[in-house]
Amino acid sequence: MSYLGPEFDPPQPRRSRRGPLTVALAALVPGALLGYLVYEAVGDSGGRPGGGANRAAVRSSSASSAVPVPSYPGEDDKPGGSATPAPRASAPVADGPLKGKVVVIDPGHNSGNFQHTAEINRKVNIGTNWKECDTTGTSTNSGYTEARFTLDVAHRLRALLEQQGATVKVTHDGDSPSWGPCVDERARFGNAAHADAAISIHADGAAAGDRGFHVILPATVHAGAADTRPIVAASRDLGERVAGNFVRVTGEPPSNYVGGGTGLVTRSDLGGLNLSTVPKVFIECGNMRDSKDAALLTSSAWRQEAAQGISEGIVSFLRGS
Repeated sequence: MSYLGPEFDPPQPRRSRRGPLTVALAALVPGALLGYLVYEAVGDSGGRPGGGANRAAVRSSSASSAVPVPSYPGEDDKPGGSATPAPRASAPVADGPLKGKVVVIDPGHNSGNFQHTAEINRKVNIGTNWKECDTTGTSTNSGYTEARFTLDVAHRLRALLEQQGATVKVTHDGDSPSWGPCVDERARFGNAAHADAAISIHADGAAAGDRGFHVILPATVHAGAADTRPIVAASRDLGERVAGNFVRVTGEPPSNYVGGGTGLVTRSDLGGLNLSTVPKVFIECGNMRDSKDAALLTSSAWRQEAAQGISEGIVSFLRGS
């Protein structure tokens, strides 16, 4: 997802990617990120993508919220690999620790959007202003699309959460619907499901050299149909836990171009957050236009790590541990 909204943060001062870099997240978000420890950012690492050159410890209880990894028949590693949606995982575990919890996963964009430009360009009211129904999303330089990436990670995440006993619902599943849904509909989907947690999965389309992940939190908005005041605190808790576990599991550093190195950004221009009445965050898993991030995003093994990190953050949030 490329940023063109009024809440777009100006680029942060660039950091060297060859020397060691430390980010004291707890100091930047007092009291909220007590589980973060200083971590080293990725340099010119060898080995497989995301192979652990950069790890951070998070909340001391994160080990207890870790979930086992089920087998998953996702896409292969090649950008030209099969785009067929992955088969459903096994049914939810009735007596799992997340029994009774509902999680909504929103895979950003839709592979069919480019064939429905008139529909996705229609403006919808997001409370603060009117915005396009949806966009086509971005892609790597080799043509691996954001829509394919988000759907693949969503399937992996669904399998992990269902294994824990959660009821998991997705806003769309690749071919149904064939485009969209619109951003306001995505928010209403989570609201109607009375989700205990909702997350929208994305990958960014920033300039080459800009890399890293960031989690987007809802700003305090009270305008028109938007009122995020009841969910701001819980959404921040969810976002911090997702960010902490994501960096620990994947080794992907926090963004070097938004968020001031915290991996957290607050925005008031996203309909999926403004119109939500349940705790919700977005995650930009990396920058598809940067060669190092693209190597991760197109790796099946790393996408499994991404799903694992997001899952562990959600599990930690839902269990309050």
